[in-house]
Amino acid sequence: AAPAPAPVDAPAPAPVDAPIVGYWSLFCASMVFGIVVWGGLTRLTESGLSIVEWKPITGVRLPTSDREWDDEFAKYKRFPEYHKVHIGISLDDFKRIYFMEWFHRNIGRLFGVVYLVPAVWFVASGRVTRAGRAKLAGMGGLLLAQGAMGWYMVTSGLDHALAERADAVPRVSQYRLAAHLALAYMLYAGLSLHGWGVLRANRLARSAPAAALRAQLELPQVAAFRRRIAAAALLVAGTCLSGAMVAGLDAGLLYNEFPLMGGDRVLPPWRELWHEYYARGNADAMWRNLTENPALVQLEHRVLAMSTFFVLSALWWQGRRLPLPGPARRALHAMYALAALQVGLGVSTLVNGVPIANASAHQANSVLLLAAALRLFHTLRPLPRIR
Repeated sequence: AAPAPAPVDAPAPAPVDAPIVGYWSLFCASMVFGIVVWGGLTRLTESGLSIVEWKPITGVRLPTSDREWDDEFAKYKRFPEYHKVHIGISLDDFKRIYFMEWFHRNIGRLFGVVYLVPAVWFVASGRVTRAGRAKLAGMGGLLLAQGAMGWYMVTSGLDHALAERADAVPRVSQYRLAAHLALAYMLYAGLSLHGWGVLRANRLARSAPAAALRAQLELPQVAAFRRRIAAAALLVAGTCLSGAMVAGLDAGLLYNEFPLMGGDRVLPPWRELWHEYYARGNADAMWRNLTENPALVQLEHRVLAMSTFFVLSALWWQGRRLPLPGPARRALHAMYALAALQVGLGVSTLVNGVPIANASAHQANSVLLLAAALRLFHTLRPLPRIR
């Protein structure tokens, strides 16, 4: 028997995600930006280890009574940071650092609600395509991994062994800090690219075919430039993660001068960069200097930062001479301006001994620089075929 015909009034499958999905995705990206900036402030004020328990639900509530505050303070006193960093801190000062970490965790919780509830509703109401559902699921996975990594990071700074070693400073592992930041950047990039992509697809679906723009974006020189921008965006991200290693080791507190390192020296003495102390008694583990020696980690960040700036400058110079669309040209100029600003903020942070305002602006601008590189890459992508 022949199959029954589909009802005449059955809606056709949507060729693209609904526009609201794009706007929501960009709003979520802006929330991630804010969380990253506040997280940096939490680290800079040495507040991240003030809450020594992980309570995803009941931790939403801030202590209110004197007894609750005394209990939280007593818990904190059992861990190494109180005895080595915040020595003899008062209850009022503890409340301040506690609030920094509490607020960081709670805006993370709020982001989880802002992301997960609408995502489920968009899928259930048919406002996203099959490809869109896969992307939302992937970013949801990143969100959950980010929360787990955050607590895993904190536990590294609560290790009681840090109190037993005289040379140990209670702070989170720079490896876990970098992983925590990497997941945040991945989530920010995914949300931004998805949001821009959804809105672009909807504009194409509503308007006449953009043959001229399509041809422009498919020019060989433009396609080659797009690949270079993608590589540059990865370089920016790598430099950002190098900055996380610097922050995790407090390496910015060394060599507060630029471009020299150590008075009249271009580089510090070799023994300061490559020392057996970081091999922990294992001659085959000298490579640990690359990620655990603050002097070498700072040097690596300097080299990466300046290399990134020169690469972005060269791409800006090259892009000015290419037949780029208007949005791509604006993103190109923004990327170059933010790169120059980032270098200025980095040098200012270093030579002034890492003041909180400068360091926070440096981190915030790193996210904006990555956003500009991603935006440029997005505007150069070939137009999708909308059915």
